[in-house]
Amino acid sequence: MPDGLPLISIIIVNYDTPDLTTQCLQSLQQLVHEGFEYNILVVDNGSQKPYKIPKKISDSKKTQAREIKLIRTEANIGFTGGNNLGMSHAVKYYNSDYFLLLNSDTIVEPDFLQKLFLCIQGERRGLATSKIYFEKGCEFYPESYKKDELGKVIWFAGGTIDWPNLMAFHRGVDEVDYGQFDHLTKTDFATGCCMLIKREVIEKIGILDKRYFLYLEDVDFSVRAVKKGYSIVFCPESVVYHKNAGSTGGSGSPIHFYYQTRNRLLFFLKYGRLRSKITAFRFWLRLMFSKNSVERKVAFDYLLKRYGKQPVV
Repeated sequence: MPDGLPLISIIIVNYDTPDLTTQCLQSLQQLVHEGFEYNILVVDNGSQKPYKIPKKISDSKKTQAREIKLIRTEANIGFTGGNNLGMSHAVKYYNSDYFLLLNSDTIVEPDFLQKLFLCIQGERRGLATSKIYFEKGCEFYPESYKKDELGKVIWFAGGTIDWPNLMAFHRGVDEVDYGQFDHLTKTDFATGCCMLIKREVIEKIGILDKRYFLYLEDVDFSVRAVKKGYSIVFCPESVVYHKNAGSTGGSGSPIHFYYQTRNRLLFFLKYGRLRSKITAFRFWLRLMFSKNSVERKVAFDYLLKRYGKQPVV
């Protein structure tokens, strides 16, 4: 590697979101960096229409990436499978030192990766995650904000695991940013929307758990990292904008609800202490006898250990 600089592989999983993925790649063309090199791996995750990297991006002189590579899978192997494939490819072909998991429905500030790279330096820091705003107009409740507040509404400012209530929630979500989170802090988990990972973490704890398929795999991964002695840092100077659930039909869709709910059971019954496990069991019972067919399916699939990708509707 020239000059012995560390290499960061940026991994973007595309699933039927060609326009969003292209916009993400366009924002990465403006990337500034110092002290590291980077390449970009786009995993086209079984899209119905195969994704092609636009020639204007792959041939652009603005792109400073060592390479932009497209990897195609013939089936949808989920957010977990797509990112795992990207990381495996990065190790095998590029011997990458870091992995940056980045959602296809994001737009990045030019210095976001530079800031993350600086934040992750330090003993036992294994993961770093950005401050993430809702893309302007993509807020959950856009009518609740003043016009000049749109684009400054927080989607993620660190994460907290609420063990008694079986929740993993985003700090600051729906809040207008007035600087209340502008300090480097530890966080319970990093979001897979934008997560920088040291390679040594992968070597110690393994890759994302494919049983999750979609949602909470990042929380599981973070907990495993912390159990091995690594810390996770929230870097507020690294800024990303998120269009929110671009490939799953949006927040509250049947797909979103199914995987979020099933994976809550999987996560909290795996890691929770006795009190959390009891709460999770009661939650499972409520789902089992629900009148809602999707809730009943969650309960039965968990009971029968039907993990990974499952038909939802």
